[in-house]
Amino acid sequence: MSDAAPILFFDSGVGGLSVVAPTLTLLPNAPVVYVADSAGFPYGIKSEAEIAARVPALLGRLVERYRPRLVVIACNTASTIALPVVRAALDLPVVGTVPAIKPAAAMSRTRVIGVLGTEATVRQPYVDDLAARFAGDCVVLRHGSAALVELAEGALAGTAPPLDTIATELDGLFRQPGGDRIDVIVNACTHFPLLEGDMVAVVPPGVRFVDGGPGIARRIAFLTDGQDWPAMPPPGRLVFTRIGERERAIAATLATRGLPILEQL
Repeated sequence: MSDAAPILFFDSGVGGLSVVAPTLTLLPNAPVVYVADSAGFPYGIKSEAEIAARVPALLGRLVERYRPRLVVIACNTASTIALPVVRAALDLPVVGTVPAIKPAAAMSRTRVIGVLGTEATVRQPYVDDLAARFAGDCVVLRHGSAALVELAEGALAGTAPPLDTIATELDGLFRQPGGDRIDVIVNACTHFPLLEGDMVAVVPPGVRFVDGGPGIARRIAFLTDGQDWPAMPPPGRLVFTRIGERERAIAATLATRGLPILEQL
């Protein structure tokens, strides 16, 4: 395999950047193609059927264009719905993203965990299965927030997220019966770690956050172990499926963060 073959990260928006960052910590010279399905954004309020049809079709086109060594579906919603179909369709490794319920259960002392994701993710049977397998002795409370996804996108476009709005969204967990005992929150949407500093500022003292980014990065490093990489990190590519005013603002920010090449699918 050519050392120029990239890792392709795919998300509905900018959330997958929370997976790119730990990956580049482990593989600093890896070529990156980051794809945001801006024409389909946001996924969290779409039906399962829409996502199951859209994601495999897009990834087929992207793999044909960019010839990656590995695909990362850096989106919990897309992974919980479309990952098996994508893996069956593509003849290369595909890494998905799942809520970090297992490490959250290992961290929790109160045995009450919050799962914060999109509406589409938190209602998936896959989350039920993870909770039963890895947090059977915990109370697992869930809340779906489309607003936090929009705030994360806005933050990359230059709009500071209002702390009162973030606090209101997190209250969707804390106001549930038993929510006052939550001591670990799973960021079950890759957008949410981008707001973690702001979220820490509004939650009760001692509440910790966990996400799947570092674990996904380790999996990528394992699957590419022994492969050749460029001697120097090449400029990354930022790909949108639609480019409007917000996408151009995001691109201006990300051009200074290792993704200077802007393209449209």
